Amino acid sequence: MRYIIIGSGAVGGTVGGRLAEAGHEVVLVARGAHAEALRDGGLRLRTHEGTLTHRLPVAEQPTDLGELRADDILFLAVKTQDVTAALDAWGGRPVTGGGTAAERLPLVCAQNGVESERIALRRFRHVYGVCVYMPASHTEPGLVSAVGSPRTGILHIGRYPAGTDETARRISADLEKSRILAPVVADVMRWKYAKLLANLANSVEAVTGPITDDEAKNLYARARAEGEAALTAAGIAWAGDEEQQRARADHIRFDPFDGSPRGGGSSWQSLDRGTGSIESDYLNGEIALLGRWHGVPTPVNDALQRVANRCARERRPAGSMTVAELTAEVDTG
Repeated sequence: MRYIIIGSGAVGGTVGGRLAEAGHEVVLVARGAHAEALRDGGLRLRTHEGTLTHRLPVAEQPTDLGELRADDILFLAVKTQDVTAALDAWGGRPVTGGGTAAERLPLVCAQNGVESERIALRRFRHVYGVCVYMPASHTEPGLVSAVGSPRTGILHIGRYPAGTDETARRISADLEKSRILAPVVADVMRWKYAKLLANLANSVEAVTGPITDDEAKNLYARARAEGEAALTAAGIAWAGDEEQQRARADHIRFDPFDGSPRGGGSSWQSLDRGTGSIESDYLNGEIALLGRWHGVPTPVNDALQRVANRCARERRPAGSMTVAELTAEVDTG
């Protein structure tokens, strides 16, 4: 199988690099300065084993690859706010032997939140969800850092909306050979809803910096309480903390390089790179949506979504507000 990594940033670059290291065929899809750096100097993947440079084919758009192959796997690793544009670009591409990518090829969705699979299933027939647990960062063109050890990450994978099949098992086997734990599960969205609850902290971290003091932890706890109430009202199950801890066990630890502090998560990195967009509509905004559907007030998540979007739109740097300032804005609505 050939893996086409659509979005070769923190998660996509790490997965692509590890797959290539294990001998799998990989194509990296990227744009702008990152694509140029990948072409000129290769993908530099920094892990605890050192920094390896992977010189892999790079595409900026689907037409760069011509006709797609019947054994291609489309590994979608862009942020949720960029999913629709990616599906527009790739869904109609012809595949050797007839048909289009949307009709024939597996699409693996590796986003935070729970919306990308639903968007994809409107167009693609074979959609797979992935719950990503992978401490990685991408803040410099051409460079991706992954601090997880001894496994680089854990990717629960299953068919969307539910079930498993041989394709999921083959992808899992390839990932397992690439230092990534990849359990095949029939209820992948239950794992993704658990991750959604954890990701409600992303906006707090992105706007104020690492969540270390009690005030920041309290703000996240309030957002999570709203999230759990909204999921419960909607009848949505999620994997519990103990179950998640058992899955991770001794497989993965966050071990920052040289003992340095761990960098921020995906939303923090969006502000740090000044991308102009952030995924809060699909994290805090998902809880706001469920709350409106089911009559559950979600004022904390409403405010976190609004503030994070404003910071992204204004291209404010990560950590530009104090926790006290953010809490005041949350409390005043």
